[in-house]
Amino acid sequence: MSSDFAVTVITVRGMTSTSATTATDSAAGPLADLIARHEEVLGQAAAALSARTFYARYPDSPSPRVHGEGAAEAGLTAYRGHLDADFDLGDQPNTGASVGSEVSPYGPVLGVRYPQFDIDAGLAAALAAMRDWRDAGPRARAAVCVEIVDRLHARSFEIANAVQHTSGQPFVMAFQAGGPQAQDRALEAIVAALVEQERIPASARWEKPGRDAPLVMVKDYVCVPRGVALVIGCNTFPTWNAYPGLFASLATGNPVIVKPHPRAVLPLAITVAVCREVLAEAGFDPALVQLAAEGDGERLAADLALRPQIAIIDYTGGPAFGGWLEREAGALGKAVFTEKAGVNTIVIDSTDDVRGMLANLAFSLTLYSGQMCTTPQNLYVPAAGIGTPDGVLSVPEFATALGEAIGQLTGEDARAVELLGATVNDGVRAVSAGLADLAAEADGEIVVSPREVTHPAYPDAVVRTPGVVRLDVGREDIYTQECFGPLSLLIVTDSTEQSLAQFVDTVREHGAMTAAVYSTSEAVLAAAREAALDAGVALSENLTGQVFVNQTAAFSDFHGTGANPAANAAYTDAAFVAPRFRVVATRRHVPA
Repeated sequence: MSSDFAVTVITVRGMTSTSATTATDSAAGPLADLIARHEEVLGQAAAALSARTFYARYPDSPSPRVHGEGAAEAGLTAYRGHLDADFDLGDQPNTGASVGSEVSPYGPVLGVRYPQFDIDAGLAAALAAMRDWRDAGPRARAAVCVEIVDRLHARSFEIANAVQHTSGQPFVMAFQAGGPQAQDRALEAIVAALVEQERIPASARWEKPGRDAPLVMVKDYVCVPRGVALVIGCNTFPTWNAYPGLFASLATGNPVIVKPHPRAVLPLAITVAVCREVLAEAGFDPALVQLAAEGDGERLAADLALRPQIAIIDYTGGPAFGGWLEREAGALGKAVFTEKAGVNTIVIDSTDDVRGMLANLAFSLTLYSGQMCTTPQNLYVPAAGIGTPDGVLSVPEFATALGEAIGQLTGEDARAVELLGATVNDGVRAVSAGLADLAAEADGEIVVSPREVTHPAYPDAVVRTPGVVRLDVGREDIYTQECFGPLSLLIVTDSTEQSLAQFVDTVREHGAMTAAVYSTSEAVLAAAREAALDAGVALSENLTGQVFVNQTAAFSDFHGTGANPAANAAYTDAAFVAPRFRVVATRRHVPA
């Protein structure tokens, strides 16, 4: 903590310490203005984080009543201005060449050209920028980071179009998840980092009682960054999954290299440009945040990850490369935070609201064509059926009813595409196209058939409704693997007890980001809670309204737990931010 902050003196059992509180008297100019401007929001967000209550700084409705008339049109115009053009990153070190190979899942070629990152020069510039950023102190860094997020919020419609046309998300989802909800996750990480750093006093007067006189020392404590951080982005949620790591590292004093997925560069390029703009205005070197774009098929992430200057890595993506990062980069002493594949599970025992359960399940399976790390995959149902107020719902009846509920959501193409979006890549398309082969391999049957949907605005988009394959609980070789995309598996078990046992075993071994249970029995719900604790996964119970298992709320819901193989980290707990800095102390005697 720098001396730029006003301090409060605390005396505890003979020891006095000082802790940073509000904006500094010595800071001047733009930085002091930012600290004062964002002091209130930092306090509000910290209180919400502590209590895990509802808090949303950034409204996620795209309505003109919220953002103003013309905001959506201006954002679209700004997005179109990037197409078929060079993306300007100012004086960021580059090789002089350009990269870029983005094609919208809806069909159009984006044609954006990004400066190719000069690794050696870029890393050197990042390290050179780190000292002033470190010396600014946690609260100043937090204020600058909040200003960045506020500026990103002002460009939410521009970012939404970029997210839509790199991820395939439907527009409203791209606006919400790619804009305001990602921004709230960013703010959550900033505040969590600030809280952890401010647990350490800036200075303490240490007195040890003695026979003649006390032994007195003054001890100063400085939170120091670990080094350069690397954020490796994903294709499906380029901002939502990148912002927590980006801002947690930046707020703890670390420069950040942002390496987007080669098919989803533009949303993070805009983000980096905003970061650099605000940092420069606040008097810091914009080299604190740099973009490392690459073309499809390159291995820039692996090269960067093993560079000695890289101390922190945030990764979202497949388990193969995530596991490699954990092993290879982790062995070098780097802090590695990963979110990988998982087998999300719903155990269905009984319900007192069949219609609500089916509607909730159908929406969860349909949203973004199942291309979410939180989408349910394994639906466990006992062979004896599901208890309801009207009697037992047999397995075939449940499958039929679920298919009808999905059909109600997706029956009209124009309405369906607003939920489904577009399939993001050939791998996801193969999952949907291979449903019949999967059913045959599993000795199962397709109980909900997928449907081809024609996008009214983008005829080249590949859009599919979700399919469901029924199979026996003995086919662990099938349902313990992640099937990413519009496919779920209806697994028939001997009993709810077996469903819960399989749920625990599968998640322990293969991981999951989400889990849910439907039951009217308190005993079953208690057993499900115990199973979730054993498996290390968050649990939702009897969701029948407008909260869905594949959605989480910043400041309240942890995204992931770090307690099963799907992810080794959680957005946002202390373990996500504290390893990004270290505390270095200086002590000296106080003369008698």
